[in-house]
Amino acid sequence: MQRLFDTSRDVFSASSPGFVPPPDAVARLAGLLNGLKPHDVGIDPSMSCFKHTDSEGPPPVTYLHFYDCSKFSFGIFCLPKSAVIPLHNHPGMTVFSKMLFGSMHLKSYDWARSNPESDTSSTLTAPNGARLAKINTDAVFDASAETIVLYPENGGNLHCFTALTPCAVLDVMGPPYNRADGRDCAYYDESPYSSTSSEDGRYSWLKEIPSTFEMKGVQMPRRFII
Repeated sequence: MQRLFDTSRDVFSASSPGFVPPPDAVARLAGLLNGLKPHDVGIDPSMSCFKHTDSEGPPPVTYLHFYDCSKFSFGIFCLPKSAVIPLHNHPGMTVFSKMLFGSMHLKSYDWARSNPESDTSSTLTAPNGARLAKINTDAVFDASAETIVLYPENGGNLHCFTALTPCAVLDVMGPPYNRADGRDCAYYDESPYSSTSSEDGRYSWLKEIPSTFEMKGVQMPRRFII
């Protein structure tokens, strides 16, 4: 945990909205995350947050919060089987995500820069306010997968998770969400994009929606020196 904190602090030392760490810093933090095991961060699949005992309602998601400051934060999302983190964004943020155990389906998007039919930016917004987005990833990941990195403008800045088994995902993000700064987390509804283009399946309309999604937050004991 000390190495994770120290490396994250170094990588995000100049963090601000829109900040992208240099490639060598990305590789250094991603390499460290690639080697992490559940016992390194004090979790295991037998913990209650990975079980769904209530047959009514969706499985709850728990966030184990380790640290945050104005530059970066990190913690672990704990999902019982079939739990979902709905489609949401990361405004101005760079995020490192590493699966620690289990498997999940990840679908991610980036905002489209041109319309596949017209090759211009003039038709990127629908009359209902939805924006055109291009699929970045639509695949299943498990703990053997390397760290996923998303950036402010690419890499799948908008994503959703569906747990296929109980699973844990460690996130390091910078700068963190900040509602007062106009960078709150927004949630989206997907609708199909259709045109004469052969790339229809790679695009969707995303419309921002109110969300009732809530996670249980747990403040974890600090296992590192600041």
